[in-house]
Amino acid sequence: MTKTAIIIKREYLTRVRKKSFIIMTILAPLIIASFVILVPLIMLSGDKDYKKIAIVEDHTAIFKNIIPDTKNEKFIYLEGANINDLIDTFEEAGYFGVLYLSPEALNNPILYSKKQPDIGLLDHISGSMKKEIEKQKLLTYNIQNLDSILTQIRTNVSVSTKLVDERGKTTETSTGISMALAYIGGLLMYMLVFIFGSQVMRGVIEEKTSRVVEVIVSSVKPSELMMGKIIGIALVGLTQFLIWVFLTIGAVAVVKSTVLKKSDITDITQTVTQDVMSANQPAMASAQTREISSQAEEFAKIFDSAMNQNWPLIILSFIFYFVTGYLLYAAIFAAIGSAVDNETETQQFMLPVTIPIILALLVAMGTMQNPESSVAFWFSIIPLTSPIVMVARIPFGVPAWQIILSMALMVITFIAFVWMAAKVYRTGILMYGKKTSWKELWKWLRYSG
Repeated sequence: MTKTAIIIKREYLTRVRKKSFIIMTILAPLIIASFVILVPLIMLSGDKDYKKIAIVEDHTAIFKNIIPDTKNEKFIYLEGANINDLIDTFEEAGYFGVLYLSPEALNNPILYSKKQPDIGLLDHISGSMKKEIEKQKLLTYNIQNLDSILTQIRTNVSVSTKLVDERGKTTETSTGISMALAYIGGLLMYMLVFIFGSQVMRGVIEEKTSRVVEVIVSSVKPSELMMGKIIGIALVGLTQFLIWVFLTIGAVAVVKSTVLKKSDITDITQTVTQDVMSANQPAMASAQTREISSQAEEFAKIFDSAMNQNWPLIILSFIFYFVTGYLLYAAIFAAIGSAVDNETETQQFMLPVTIPIILALLVAMGTMQNPESSVAFWFSIIPLTSPIVMVARIPFGVPAWQIILSMALMVITFIAFVWMAAKVYRTGILMYGKKTSWKELWKWLRYSG
């Protein structure tokens, strides 16, 4: 076994045996799932204060009782009330606020309150008034049976998307799924590259400050030590990622075999109908049947769209960009760690390194809105930002030549950066008591001895 392989084995086994590695490997998917699923559910289902809102209309009664009550709000229409008298006393009367409606400004009602109202309340008020204003405008045309006509023409439209390949084969997709994959992939790549790259830097600094490195380099070349440390930590990250992939595949298999075990949604609908009808509630049965059927069909559609993604390309691309992106940044972090005596001194070198990573994350978030923009294209080609941006673009479909060009540049760049980092590492790892500057690093790069 070569010396580099021994170092790789030591770095790998030391880290995967830690309790923190095992705990984070299990908890990370749960944490991501909580942000994606649980946080919106908590926000929607959180406890809300019951609010009573007084409505005062100035000299008209156009909007009398047109704002319906909700689960958390009750709207009380006050006839003949004066808004100026209520502004100072509505809280003592038990109202959350007073909604003032003026015929001179129908499109701009005013809600007086002591506390900032939530966006849901404002949307409910504006939506109800919008419908009533539109209805009143239509009434001026003397249309018969206007209410029934409006009910009949009310329609919901949902656009489905299908991709057509070069052979003319169509595949159902979902822009929402692609956006979610872009967000998760870009954020996960950012976290993994930054976290594991920082581990390399901290490991180098610890060995240097404890003088352990002096013993190691007596039998191992500095470049072998650096590569062994970098590759060992890279294997730790790959192990963690592959475990997440297998856990995800297992979760998908469970969902498919339980939630979607009935291939025909009609079977689910019929079962619900029979259960409700047995309770002698035919009216409720019809409503619940439609609701359950709609939800089941929507869930099945989302699941099928997710399964129709090009998962082999997504997973293999993620692995490639993680390995090359990590090697690139880990080499830089290793060089920085070898050039300083403690983590405090790393600040002057960290800013130029973190700026490309942060810019890549920001562009990746914008990629979800426009994956074909020139900014997204160039940032997915430039090696310092391509690991994050290209991973975010791939779920939307990227031409093969762009992926090949990006990967080729990535390989060339990380080889060049590893070579330069090794030159800095071999000099800086045994340098003590001297504050290193950028000028000093440049001298180490040019040193050929």
